[in-house]
Amino acid sequence: MIATFDVVIRGGTCVTPGGGVRADIGIRDGRIAAIGEIGRDAGGEVIEAAGLHVLPGVIDTQVHFREPGGEQKEDLESGTRAAILGGVTAVFEMPNTAPPTTSAAALADKLSRAAGRAWCNHAFYVGATSENADELGELERAAGCAGVKVFMGSSTGGLLVADDETLRRVMRSGTRRMAIHSEDERRLVERRRIAEEARDVHAHPEWRDAETAIRATRRLLALSAETGRRVHVLHVTTADEITLLGEHKALATVEVTPQHLTLEAPDCYDRLGTRAQMNPPIRDGRHRAGLWTGIANGVVDVVGSDHAPHTLAEKSAEYPGTPSGMPGVQTLLPILLDHCAAGRLSLQRLVDLTSAGAARIFGLVGKGRIAVGFDADLTIVDLQARREISDGWIASRCGWTPFDGITVTGWPVMTMLAGTAVMRDDQALGAPAGQPLRFFEGRRV
Repeated sequence: MIATFDVVIRGGTCVTPGGGVRADIGIRDGRIAAIGEIGRDAGGEVIEAAGLHVLPGVIDTQVHFREPGGEQKEDLESGTRAAILGGVTAVFEMPNTAPPTTSAAALADKLSRAAGRAWCNHAFYVGATSENADELGELERAAGCAGVKVFMGSSTGGLLVADDETLRRVMRSGTRRMAIHSEDERRLVERRRIAEEARDVHAHPEWRDAETAIRATRRLLALSAETGRRVHVLHVTTADEITLLGEHKALATVEVTPQHLTLEAPDCYDRLGTRAQMNPPIRDGRHRAGLWTGIANGVVDVVGSDHAPHTLAEKSAEYPGTPSGMPGVQTLLPILLDHCAAGRLSLQRLVDLTSAGAARIFGLVGKGRIAVGFDADLTIVDLQARREISDGWIASRCGWTPFDGITVTGWPVMTMLAGTAVMRDDQALGAPAGQPLRFFEGRRV
């Protein structure tokens, strides 16, 4: 009896856990049902993928979509549409909205807002505070929750857990791996005068210097060892932290951003001004090289965009009154594909950093690999395509990208959710159909 499928992706090079293999993919009921040579009479819609590479759907584990409270910069519809245009099939959205996501009601509100409006799959972080520290173990188990997010240093919004005693309480409440913004608040306060006196964004990495990050990460690792709570350190920016975190892989996983892998001080501030301002900052070439060393030696587990849009009007104010953050969900994959083309990154490593790693670390159900039985969330790319990234391509409400005018090699040509194409050739298709992500229950991740 001939197997029948809803969709057959024919002739592409599939990047599987065993490496790249030219094979057809048969999809049935939203899942991968077969990988191999599939006959022409197998039925279903046929997508010709000869000359293209089929990747597991890209998962961006750090985005700020600003809804509620900052919809003039971004909302869940525009942010997730930007995601699928960039080949991203799932996002973890951050809690520093207005009001912040610090309760079951706030989490439920975000899930309700995303229903019927989100173009990609999604989960939402709950933010830790001194007020909810003892409730986080219950909150992190709620459907659609990506886990707990802690700001050790102040950034956009008012969420902050600056002292060790509160952080200790947070870490003792719950079992899932916690995501951490690791900057030392006391040092930030002490050194803010550097930024205020300079009134120049070139001072941003001096104010929020490497020691600010390293000091917080040392504190974090000590508390992780004391409490037994595993952590995921977001947007690591220093070569020193890569070395330190490499010595503590049993406690901590590591995330970096495409911006920190690609941009470099002082050039980025010369060219982009406050558009290059983010927390932690873009640093000099020594630190950028250290991040690439972390990728090469396996210390880095995930690349997430830290998509954090602000309007150009906000970015045009005088530093340090300008907000930190830049858009990135739509450019994450094109920038990394360009690094592949330049020989800095293998395609297999890219897949681990953008899908398999996130699924493994956070315990995602059915995501992160091309294998029979897994969800047919797929990103199809043309490794030979040369395209110019432009502000005009950006779907985010902020309407700009720090990579405007940069030509890259490698481009997403199709994004699929559960076997249905939601983006093809830079066009969103159909209606928003993203669903809440599911996580393995009872697993310490």
